[in-house]
Amino acid sequence: MMKVYGAATSACTHKVLMVLAEKNQHAELVEVSVLQGQDKSPEHRKLQPFGEIPVLEDDGFLLYESRAIIRYLDHRLPGPALTPDDLRLRGLMEQWISIEQSYVSGPVWDLVRAGPVYEIIRRSPGAKFLPPPPDRNAIAAARGELATAFDVADATLSRQQFLAGPEFSLAEVTWLPYLQYLVASNGVDLIDARPNLARWWREISDRPTWRRVGQVLERPE
Repeated sequence: MMKVYGAATSACTHKVLMVLAEKNQHAELVEVSVLQGQDKSPEHRKLQPFGEIPVLEDDGFLLYESRAIIRYLDHRLPGPALTPDDLRLRGLMEQWISIEQSYVSGPVWDLVRAGPVYEIIRRSPGAKFLPPPPDRNAIAAARGELATAFDVADATLSRQQFLAGPEFSLAEVTWLPYLQYLVASNGVDLIDARPNLARWWREISDRPTWRRVGQVLERPE
């Protein structure tokens, strides 16, 4: 069985688990606590030299960086393809993955760190590795960046069902965890203010595979 070294609270881990769910495949989730700094330990750095999560282990083959992992799993595993065959649609998928990486995940993380839940976690024992919350200017800047990215996405989704065209793809996989965290951090207004984005979010967040990811993460040891 494949192993995923990650964390139940990690958006990047969620991406990998989502692809596995879409493929109806399973992997052992090996918890690596970021709060306790386990991702920076010498043992973990043998798997991931930069001290980050997740890491995929597939029959002795190690691969890190979540976007690389999900592309690998999409081609490695049987099941529905999450990468379009059409070259132009594939290019659009890659474009939206890049938009998430460049303009969405960072601002979302800023807003997550501004929320009350993050402050509770930051003050908990063993959470000394977490950075402090952003100031008001950083929060305003993050909301502005997301507004721009969401406006572009909303316009695109007014013309088609999914980001890259008519089919659910890896583009949705990369956006899903960050929007989930945004909703949990009182940022749902940024989504609801844009009808096409809101429609798309309701649809992808209600996928049985995404609910399955949540059940895996909530399963007691």
